[in-house]
Amino acid sequence: MGIYRELAGHPGVVRVLISQLTARFPFGMLSIILLLHMQLSYGDYTSAGIVLATQSIGQAISGPLSSRLMGRWGMRPVLATTSLLCAGLLVAIATVHLPLLVVAGIALCVGLCTPPVTPAVRTLYPKLVPSNQLSALFSLDAAAQEIIWVLGPVVAVFVSSQFGTTAGLCVAAGFMLFGGAWFILSPAVGQVVLPPSRRGFGAVLRYPTVVISTIIGFFFVASFAAIEAGIVAAFSGGDAHGSSMESGVVLALFAGGSLVGGLLFGHREMRPWSILLRIGIVLAGTLACLVSLNIWWLSIVLFIGGLGTAPTFAAISNVVSSTVKFSETAEAYGWVGTGQLVGVATGSALAGIAIDIADAQGAIFVSGMLLVVCALCAAVSLRWIPDLKGRSVEPPPETGTLALPLN
Repeated sequence: MGIYRELAGHPGVVRVLISQLTARFPFGMLSIILLLHMQLSYGDYTSAGIVLATQSIGQAISGPLSSRLMGRWGMRPVLATTSLLCAGLLVAIATVHLPLLVVAGIALCVGLCTPPVTPAVRTLYPKLVPSNQLSALFSLDAAAQEIIWVLGPVVAVFVSSQFGTTAGLCVAAGFMLFGGAWFILSPAVGQVVLPPSRRGFGAVLRYPTVVISTIIGFFFVASFAAIEAGIVAAFSGGDAHGSSMESGVVLALFAGGSLVGGLLFGHREMRPWSILLRIGIVLAGTLACLVSLNIWWLSIVLFIGGLGTAPTFAAISNVVSSTVKFSETAEAYGWVGTGQLVGVATGSALAGIAIDIADAQGAIFVSGMLLVVCALCAAVSLRWIPDLKGRSVEPPPETGTLALPLN
């Protein structure tokens, strides 16, 4: 654990880590809140799925595009503009009852205005710590990220059940504005200049590791969104104002397992098979949920499954950082982040339909199948995943080797 104390000693690391976590926290809340808000507004989960799907389309477009714009216009202008627009649109959805198609259009704009905090911060990390500590920082970031994806829904369910889904959406907008401002005003954000990419938009997808990381991240996070919706449905009986205590306890223990796994194992040197192994741990815990919906059983198996969650995210970041040039890392993380954000919306949408058809166990089954596909993707990608044993995790040089003729 001493490595984490060393990381905290570097100027700017703690502030950047906490502020970006706060700025990204709403995206762990939004899928569940929108699911509940749309279900209350229109009477079914399928309508919620439509809204979440349009949001995911917007995110798919905005992720790599806004990340690339940071290299042209700078991090601060892009982050500030998107944060203000996105928060305003969320408040509009919360406070005005509109026809479903209009809400779906606004949700599309929410996706388009998603602040590119994730690619921004992961582009900053190699400039904040030495290369031999970068893997540990990615691990710490991955453990913190689990607060977003797993603990976020706990906050979402609690606020929505106690104060209503309108308040829940406004709280998410507040997190976005406060956290975004805190991160944007960090000295590190102003000091690091992101050079514009020398290649055309989308050229970063020629890196097999970027494509692999994006696909794995999509299925991995989609499985979480699905099981979170299933856990909420299992203890609320389909009523957004039902008991949130049981689902909150289960999801909190899921988050606890991920935090423990991230801190204990996430910083270990990565081998090509590490991602597959870590996904397998999560898959085992998810499939075990189908045995029983008893709160104690779910708490135990999801805590065990959570041990592989943060280490998987850390491995994905290591893969990208060690294979993509610095000038292209923002766009690369933009594609990876898009995969994860779209995964959240897609998993929630599929879970909503599954809950309508087969109740909570339907959503848990969807989560398990998404993880099976994720594991298969990791298995067939072993030949392209780098072996980082004994290597520092840092971007390759911008220039290639020039061969000179011998005289």
